[in-house]
Amino acid sequence: MSESPPLRFAFAIHLHQPVGNFDHVFEDHLEGVYRPLLRALHSHGAYPFTLHLSGPLLDWLEVHAASFLDEIGRRVSDGRIELLASGRHEPILAALSPRDRLEQLEAMQSLLRARFGVEAAGAWLTERVWEPDLPDTLAHAGIEYALLDDRHFLACGIEREELDRAFQTESGGSAMTLLPIDERLRYLIPFQPVDEIENFFASRRASGCRQLVLGDDGEKFGGWPGTRAWVYDGGWLDAFLSALGELRARGVLEPITTGEAAAAPGGGLAYPAPGSYREMEEWTLPRPAARRFNSLADRNSAQPPAEANRSAADDAGPLIRGGHWKGFLRKYPESNRMHKAALHLSRLCRGRGDPDEARLAIGRAQCNDAYWHGVFGGVYLPHLRQAVWKELARAERRLREGEDIACEILDFDFDGHEEVWVHSSRVSVVIAPARGGAIEMLTNFRNGANYADVMSRYLETYHGDPEAHHCDPSDGASPPGIGAPPDGIASIHDRDTEAPAPPLPDRAPLALFQELAFDPGPSQPDRRARTWRGTGLVQEAASDPGPAVTPALPAGATGGDSPTATASGPTLAEWYLHPFRLASPPRAEAGRVRVYMESESGLPNMRKTIDILTDRAVYVTLDWSHSELSGGTLVASRMALARNAQVEGVPTALKSRERIVTLTRSEQGFEHIDQGEIVQLAWPVETAKAQIRLKPG
Repeated sequence: MSESPPLRFAFAIHLHQPVGNFDHVFEDHLEGVYRPLLRALHSHGAYPFTLHLSGPLLDWLEVHAASFLDEIGRRVSDGRIELLASGRHEPILAALSPRDRLEQLEAMQSLLRARFGVEAAGAWLTERVWEPDLPDTLAHAGIEYALLDDRHFLACGIEREELDRAFQTESGGSAMTLLPIDERLRYLIPFQPVDEIENFFASRRASGCRQLVLGDDGEKFGGWPGTRAWVYDGGWLDAFLSALGELRARGVLEPITTGEAAAAPGGGLAYPAPGSYREMEEWTLPRPAARRFNSLADRNSAQPPAEANRSAADDAGPLIRGGHWKGFLRKYPESNRMHKAALHLSRLCRGRGDPDEARLAIGRAQCNDAYWHGVFGGVYLPHLRQAVWKELARAERRLREGEDIACEILDFDFDGHEEVWVHSSRVSVVIAPARGGAIEMLTNFRNGANYADVMSRYLETYHGDPEAHHCDPSDGASPPGIGAPPDGIASIHDRDTEAPAPPLPDRAPLALFQELAFDPGPSQPDRRARTWRGTGLVQEAASDPGPAVTPALPAGATGGDSPTATASGPTLAEWYLHPFRLASPPRAEAGRVRVYMESESGLPNMRKTIDILTDRAVYVTLDWSHSELSGGTLVASRMALARNAQVEGVPTALKSRERIVTLTRSEQGFEHIDQGEIVQLAWPVETAKAQIRLKPG
């Protein structure tokens, strides 16, 4: 009986850091992960292998560690390393317009060609997010094959035993090759002892498997918690690479590139549905659906790594699908606003000649990390969101050079409700009448900051019940324990998944100028006995439909002189949860845009006028029906601010402040993140009219 042929093994490593990440994180990963990983691969002669470097990481390395790229370039020239392409700034391609997808891919091809002298045939799809129309764009960019998780193939009816070959797919007549990534290997390497991995290779070869593909994050080799000591200090990597060398010498294993794996015939046609890897399909779901999904999946499949060495013929898990990556755009309005701002500005950019500075900034703003959240902080991390808004501000500033203030009515966020977009050469503002007339974007081009870029407090799948145990962000709650597999270390996916209860979730996504009425309770000062003083902030033309307050009050006092009041008593009216209507068409005149709205709900009537001035100042005038609310009630406007701004009220308001703290899961465990501050101005209901001035810094 003849000896079985060697098992072909393609190893693809993906290295990535996002736009906006801290320099010290890049540096730490370079010295603690990337250099030692590639050094070990080289010293063991573990060639060939496939490597993907994301565009943001390439940009940083070019400035800070060009010699590291030179070393990679020599291995590429020698044919020992194959490079994969991707979107230039590591976007989720499925979330972009077809033209933006192609431009991102072509820009990355151009970068690889210029830096390494190669034309990449394969593509690393960011987070392996797939949509069936991608082949058309990928093929036009010169991409011949891409890697997808085996889940994509199993979910469309292909049997696990067939996944040792390459498959063909097409869209609109443009064809390409797809390679399945073995999920079980993703959980074995580098978390389990080397002998267990050797056993896995042996069992797959004995079953007749011809080739295996592993494509995974290089950060697992020292960047994830506990992995640096395990992979390097504990000797796992040297032992693993030595074992690969021995298996190769014995004719048991044949290392190949993913390009060589893609040339393996026999898979035939495959048409994967939209999706991603298993964890992503859970993370994108809202909390109730995610919990139902997990319960259903747990009943129908064993989870890796437990299934690594058993037959999965009866495993129905891959047929149970979760959500698509775009679900994050519904789950997190904060993500959706960034995404839709980038779409609108990309379209505007093309209409204005596609200036290089603006196009580059839009591309960088499409970097995926700030748009989603799973086991990594993602959209919860302020510095990543700030980096996106800074790039969007840079693009819009370039595109609107010399423009006067203007406005347009459109469905800015594509949710079925119209918003008012006010813009000039200095500022970009989005007002949402359907959500209480709040301001949801206030971007100052001078410093590139969106002052409304605040993350709301949501209930996540991993949170406990906030009603059962209210968690004070200052209580120093410790992270939960870790359930490490025997004799190995825990992947971040194996760690305990339920955190202490978070702060109570917000009733609606936070924004600027969200109005409510409440009874402050008996502990508040006697408002009726207080002398109210204020200073006029802006004069308005008498013919305007919604005259702003011009108080006939003595000047001198400011909001800083006021006592504090918080909504500690019963809430009596929440205008911010209900739609307003535009009482007249917004118009631009005399260096300002005025938006005049009226409440439509059964609550006490409120009229709201927002003036955006060319100097970036915002004036909001509130006029409410006080006869429908009981005496002692306070009417308040809440502003969720991502950074400090000048805020003043007329008449002088009761002012309170509240830090916005989220309890978030990350690769390091659970952490409290300060997202900004809610500034609340409140007036006695009898005041009936008030004005707020907000001036970005």
